[in-house]
Amino acid sequence: MSLLKKAVFFSIVMVTLGACGTGENSGASEGPGEKLSVVATTGQVRDVAEHIGGDQADVQAMMGPGVDPHLYEPTQQDVVSLAEADLNLYNGLNLEGNMGEVFENVENETPSYAVTENIPEDMLISGGEDYPHDPHVWFDPDRWAYAVEAVKDAFIEVDEANREEYEKRAQQYLNNLEELDAYAQENIRKIPEESRVIVTAHDAFSYFGDAYGMEVEGLQGISTDAEFGVGDVNNIVDLMVERSIGALFVESSVSEQAVNSVVEGAKERGQQVEIGGELYSDAMGEAGTEEGTYEGMFRHNIDTMASSLQ
Repeated sequence: MSLLKKAVFFSIVMVTLGACGTGENSGASEGPGEKLSVVATTGQVRDVAEHIGGDQADVQAMMGPGVDPHLYEPTQQDVVSLAEADLNLYNGLNLEGNMGEVFENVENETPSYAVTENIPEDMLISGGEDYPHDPHVWFDPDRWAYAVEAVKDAFIEVDEANREEYEKRAQQYLNNLEELDAYAQENIRKIPEESRVIVTAHDAFSYFGDAYGMEVEGLQGISTDAEFGVGDVNNIVDLMVERSIGALFVESSVSEQAVNSVVEGAKERGQQVEIGGELYSDAMGEAGTEEGTYEGMFRHNIDTMASSLQ
């Protein structure tokens, strides 16, 4: 977003916020039996919020399937929704790169929480100059458990009366994460050690690689707003030829252009490389499908990797 566009947009934000209320939390005036209005930025955060909020919450996801949070630019309606909600939940760690100032402005209207804020720093992976920490923490269930706790605490903060329900549902979600972790470990063990390499369009799987002993290579960096060049393509082609890696993966929220460039480059070098399937990275699948849930998305990725790399 250009400086001029930013100036215009945030002028609109301030006018919009002025029209939305007086700065008092709307959740404080919820009547008996009324649901909390919750806005979550990404599908992964929405999934946690829906499970923990249960019947006490109406959760709205700002970004749908296939939407790239690195590039997403909030609309005026998004700002209105954030300001009028009882609770806002976002990933943080600069994943929603164009929304930092929006959340700063709506905090006076609505309690807003970054679900990654309590992850110990020594569990975070460096993301480079623009990203002090890699924001893709949901790819390790152990790290994502901290996000679950943060969401639970946020619900309790705005609705103490239902503390017991939120704590019970959060524990159920944590139990599911343990089962998911066991499923991942069991299936990754089926992949030969020399084949445990994930090559994708952008570097979203470092936490997954760290958790399950897999090497991760991406054409682009942590964010998809980084451009890839001929040198980046050649480096990945060199890796795949030298290591005889036969598969790489496309991502549901990222253009296939970068991956196709590698396939063609490897072919010119005599290395047959296939697209091993589509992985869900920054966005989940369509609502109502298995891949539209955190658990379903995670299992899909595991199954796709295991079947392509064995």
